[in-house]
Amino acid sequence: MSHTLTALAAAVPLAAGWTVHGLWQRNLIDRAGRDALTGLPRRATFEKAGARILRKTRQGLVAVLVIDLDGFKQINDIHGHAAGDIAIRETGHRLAQWAEPLGAVARLGGDEFAAAIRCADVDAVRGELTHLHQWLCSIVTYEGRPLPLGVSIGAYRSTPDGPAPDLSSALRAADEAMYGVKQTGGGWTIKHTLSPDYRTVNGRRDGRRGTDFDLELDGGAS
Repeated sequence: MSHTLTALAAAVPLAAGWTVHGLWQRNLIDRAGRDALTGLPRRATFEKAGARILRKTRQGLVAVLVIDLDGFKQINDIHGHAAGDIAIRETGHRLAQWAEPLGAVARLGGDEFAAAIRCADVDAVRGELTHLHQWLCSIVTYEGRPLPLGVSIGAYRSTPDGPAPDLSSALRAADEAMYGVKQTGGGWTIKHTLSPDYRTVNGRRDGRRGTDFDLELDGGAS
């Protein structure tokens, strides 16, 4: 009996050690999948979550968004990169709060973000985009000074009675919608088809960051 108790007592710290080690490993994996500046998931993590959301289109409408900050380069040039970091971090914080009950959000790199959300109907999608645009354009301060920041949001909206699109095609459509509204000074717009409106280079919109090398670039500004 004493030998059994001794063995159990020795096993407890060992098991606890493995538990701590397992938690440490999971924490490292989770941190590796998240952006260090904003804490948001990176693209690879977002792709899995976004694909799951798109597969559930029959439970309601799904909107895939590409969000790009307006005036970010000017913030870096005038106020410095520390101010740019504040703008990115605050944008990520607002996006995380907004997306929590709706779906998934990620930082793609630089001043660009993505989201995939579920909504009950078309009016709900429009309402969410209006709310998000207003919130992301609200004042961000750095050392007591307001940072002039705007945002362009492009969205692709799925149809519940059609086949679920793949996330890559939906992101491409949302990116084109974002690019179009950016040319008019910012705001938001929705694209309803996956048909490309712009020339494709390396599978991406011509003129988009990364088209020269067909790589996801982490960094840069628009």
